[in-house]
Amino acid sequence: MKRSGDSEGEKRRKRRKLLQELGDQKIPFLGPADRGYQQLWDSSYSGLVLRRSLSLPAELHGRVQTALFTLRRKGCLLRDLVRIRERDVFTAVSRTLLGEPGHTYRYLDTRLFAIPWHSEDTELKGQNCCDPDFRAACKALCELNTFFCSDVSLLKEGDRLTQGAKGEAEAKQGEEGDAGSKHSEDSKNSEGGDSESRQSEEGDAESKHSEEWDIEEEGCSGSKQEDEWETESKPSSEEGESRQVKPSESPVAAGSEHSEGRLPGWAPKAVGGTEIKPAGLGAPEKPVAQLKHSLSDHHIKDRDEQASGLGCSQPSPRQVCTGPVKFNVTLLNYMDPAAMSQLKEEPYYGMGKMAVGWHHDENLISHSPVAVYSHSCHNDKGESSEGGSGEEACWRIGLKVAWDIRTPGLTLPLESGDCYYMRDDLNSTHQHCVLAGETARFSSTHRVAECSSGTLTYIQSRCQEALSNLHTDPETGSHSLLALLPTTLQHCEEIHNEVEFEWLRQYWFQGQRFARFCSWWTGPMEQLEKDWKLMETMTMLFLDTVEEEEEGQEGEGRREMAETLLSALADRQQQRQTWRDRSLDIPKTRCHSSLAQTLPPQEAPVDRPFWGVDDPNMPLPFDLADIINRVESLLWRWARDVEVGKFELYVHVVHIQLVYLLLICDLMVI
Repeated sequence: MKRSGDSEGEKRRKRRKLLQELGDQKIPFLGPADRGYQQLWDSSYSGLVLRRSLSLPAELHGRVQTALFTLRRKGCLLRDLVRIRERDVFTAVSRTLLGEPGHTYRYLDTRLFAIPWHSEDTELKGQNCCDPDFRAACKALCELNTFFCSDVSLLKEGDRLTQGAKGEAEAKQGEEGDAGSKHSEDSKNSEGGDSESRQSEEGDAESKHSEEWDIEEEGCSGSKQEDEWETESKPSSEEGESRQVKPSESPVAAGSEHSEGRLPGWAPKAVGGTEIKPAGLGAPEKPVAQLKHSLSDHHIKDRDEQASGLGCSQPSPRQVCTGPVKFNVTLLNYMDPAAMSQLKEEPYYGMGKMAVGWHHDENLISHSPVAVYSHSCHNDKGESSEGGSGEEACWRIGLKVAWDIRTPGLTLPLESGDCYYMRDDLNSTHQHCVLAGETARFSSTHRVAECSSGTLTYIQSRCQEALSNLHTDPETGSHSLLALLPTTLQHCEEIHNEVEFEWLRQYWFQGQRFARFCSWWTGPMEQLEKDWKLMETMTMLFLDTVEEEEEGQEGEGRREMAETLLSALADRQQQRQTWRDRSLDIPKTRCHSSLAQTLPPQEAPVDRPFWGVDDPNMPLPFDLADIINRVESLLWRWARDVEVGKFELYVHVVHIQLVYLLLICDLMVI
């Protein structure tokens, strides 16, 4: 969902005010060693399910981990150059997308094109689009995807932990000290999928940082708190800044230690309602309640705006996940904390260093689950990390209820090979972050992406819709438009813009990264470009019709056609200029990025489609400024003629009235 500038400015002002009220206080959070951890999980994070590595088949682990290292060795895990607040930034994590043939996944103004699963039941038989090792890696991840689809569908209501013997012993030991924690019912305010609906283990953010990390989302860690609150209203936000918390020595001490120096008024409660007051707490609850009320009201207002479609560029009905789960894409991520210049502290709870900040997973079917496979490693040989100095040495997932400062946060440590599922509405009502461990980590994040307008089949059908209005003479090869209705022409021009800016330019802005590893997309993109070129011809015919000087063509219908054409051309001209600025690093007041120039040639953005002046193979120029001026002049002339016509009519009427008066006077004289 794209929101208006005024709406975003008002939200930033409110968030700034809330941050000032919050000050330096921290919100409590619980880890596995803390008292009340399991009760908090059951009451406030029931959609989270952990599957320990020992409960997965060893053969599956082996194939998946080999696949992850194969893909990284071949260089197809790359940092994305995404767009946030009119600026280009790199994601902190390296990634690639795998999935159903022809599927794409869009986030932060970037469309990723899925490398096909290469499974036996797909349409790839007989296609030699990649080498055998690459194909085997894709098949292994498809096997993991199939396992997740089956496993998630078998989960029952209330399932929280699926694990092997080792995990069961740990869970039993952890549950012995549980005392529970208070859960506020109104804390489950939904952040309802932003039509920007804006994703899995790493997501979208709006945080300020220095240099290339200036603003970060979808795999970028964060910084200043003012913008961190802003991410609450946008799926997939990430940022962080706070202090580290020392490991607890006992369940009671742990609960107290996580709470000290944090928001006054929070205190865990046992299941029976007996309040357990952590040491150092005793301040009145009113300030917290006021903050909670303010946050909830603001969140509900934002959610209502989303539901009503306010600020949507192209509102569409939300799809809801029903029936058996079928994950259609997985976003593979890789990050090595040792290679990062700096990692920000988690800002609200003091959970530790963040690899990925707080976010919702974006562009998913509503209420669809997310499944994540985590693999930590020491080196490129695939050696798994074992042991470590305490919980914070391993990678962890942090969770919190969106727009809730009273419900404690939750951290979930992950051993190599562990998996976790986010079910039901957990992704929309909660946010999660990724807390960095000491070793490098892969993650495979499987989702049910909302692809109603993001598949090759979809855009091909849209091309056929537009081209159905173009007639080609079989003998001469000349073209003509079949229908000249303004609504038909507008529909064709909208498809024209969609093909160019949502597909062709998105594909080529990412350079040769797709064709380098798998050539599956090469043929379809070439065909899309041919269809787009025919649409350029249709626009030329549309322009010729508007500029014709035939009699009887100056009516309301022709003016409406000219207005439709002007709107489409102005939008196209503006978007072309924006994409050129991104691809060629042309300085602009609001958009100035040198990042594109730092990429190697095979990954550098390509400004395509682009053609020079007077290119004989193109029906229209790339720069549409002159054509726009011609159409504007035509509309102005018609408007002037209408006004002149009105004036001439007025003069004519006055003349008739004067003649009539003179006749009356003559009659009176006679």
